[in-house]
Amino acid sequence: MTAAMVENDPAPETPPTWEFMLNAWRELDVPEGWRAEIDKGKIFLVPPPHAHHNGIAEVVQRRLYRGLPDELGIYQTLGVHIAPLDKLYVPGLVVMPTDLIAAADPDTYDPVDASEALLIVEITSKNNATDDRTRKYHAYARALVPMYLLIDRYDTRGAMVTLFTEPQDGTYKQSEQVPFGKVLTLPEPFGVALDTAAFPGGVAAGA
Repeated sequence: MTAAMVENDPAPETPPTWEFMLNAWRELDVPEGWRAEIDKGKIFLVPPPHAHHNGIAEVVQRRLYRGLPDELGIYQTLGVHIAPLDKLYVPGLVVMPTDLIAAADPDTYDPVDASEALLIVEITSKNNATDDRTRKYHAYARALVPMYLLIDRYDTRGAMVTLFTEPQDGTYKQSEQVPFGKVLTLPEPFGVALDTAAFPGGVAAGA
């Protein structure tokens, strides 16, 4: 992850306001395939992920759609605003009510409120694994995202998949974890079994 520094004129020592950061984010000319996120008062540019990352996202998305109600959609490049922390992330996948997406202002490039998501999925890369395990974990819990699915290809114990549920006070009270190669069941409204053996890269961490 590379940071694009944004100065808050005229007082650089003063933390930039959320509106300032959001306006800067809106105006960025981000290279194709890259993502821009707001965290710690800065805008970070995230490079395109490995092909295995995209392959895993495709497997998860295809499986989720099998049990997904018509009023929900799955989105890959959707910016989400963590309102309690004034952060903006672009997760690997977001499950969100389709009517909220349809109601978005067509003339304004704005993130959606993360609290409206039913599920957020992050797939770690070499340079962002720690962020997905810590800062984003706590941010999604603070935003009361009901389910956070962390697909961690770089866990030191081997590649792991963890479903976090029941957000409270900046953490998740429940979690279920399986290594790559095992099946993880996602509760309603999905009600599907996610076979991680289908993930590209096999069971080795760092694939």
